[in-house]
Amino acid sequence: MALELESQLTAAHSADIAQGQRFQFGKNWASFLRHLDERRIKTAEESLQRMLGLTSLHGLKFIDIGSGSGLFSLAARRLGANVFSFDYDPQSFHCTQELRSRFFPDDPDWRIQHASVLDREYMTKLGTFDIVYSWGVLHHTGQMWQALENVVPLVKPQGLTFIAIYNDQGKKSRRWISLKKTYNRLPPYLRFLIVWPCFLRMWGPRLIRDLFAGAPLRHWRGVDRGMSPWHDLLDWLGGYPFEVAKPEEIFDFYKTRGFELMRLTTQGGDLGCNEFVLRRVKDA
Repeated sequence: MALELESQLTAAHSADIAQGQRFQFGKNWASFLRHLDERRIKTAEESLQRMLGLTSLHGLKFIDIGSGSGLFSLAARRLGANVFSFDYDPQSFHCTQELRSRFFPDDPDWRIQHASVLDREYMTKLGTFDIVYSWGVLHHTGQMWQALENVVPLVKPQGLTFIAIYNDQGKKSRRWISLKKTYNRLPPYLRFLIVWPCFLRMWGPRLIRDLFAGAPLRHWRGVDRGMSPWHDLLDWLGGYPFEVAKPEEIFDFYKTRGFELMRLTTQGGDLGCNEFVLRRVKDA
């Protein structure tokens, strides 16, 4: 049954790619893993510690929904958590498996599955976790609010959820949707027509400022959350399906379901993800 379900997910994913309805996140993550080093892993660990307000995750159950490259599953495991990872994208699923093979081979405390957060039957069988993590994922499902709803029961009483959702920029966000659709419908050999103009727009001013400040490529060489600027750029340009939310919409959603806000990082009206850490204080 598991193999049949995995085959169905892979077929559905491939059909979306062929129709230009979905970005190949896993292909981008596989490329990113070739550049993964200790500095990036350590930065990912520190970002988890900072946002969660915890120095160690020892003994805690951590679920990584949409594990992507597997970097943050790895970071959580290195911090001592018992980790469960899953992703809808088959190549992302294999990326996470690759990281476990590299750093925690045959580890019974890090389980990985190929699954969809939109599969409510699957989600109801997962149980509860101390930390439910999903960074920049649920807005790429095509059904963001349903995905958010499916995730809520996974948070145990007094447990934490750490999510990141694209900021709603109004008309700008609608224009980005059109751009992302175009990117995914273009043949791969023509996507440079979108990539390079956007690179110049998004990174040009920053790189020029770094140059005149006497620190060439300072921001480009940075490792925000342990990620890679180039792979983040491709993820942003191609990331489709694509939905957005205002910070207050996410806050209200969780408040009515018995959560309190512990930490918030917003984009201040700019592009990118707003980050939320919330604690479940009571049942809805």
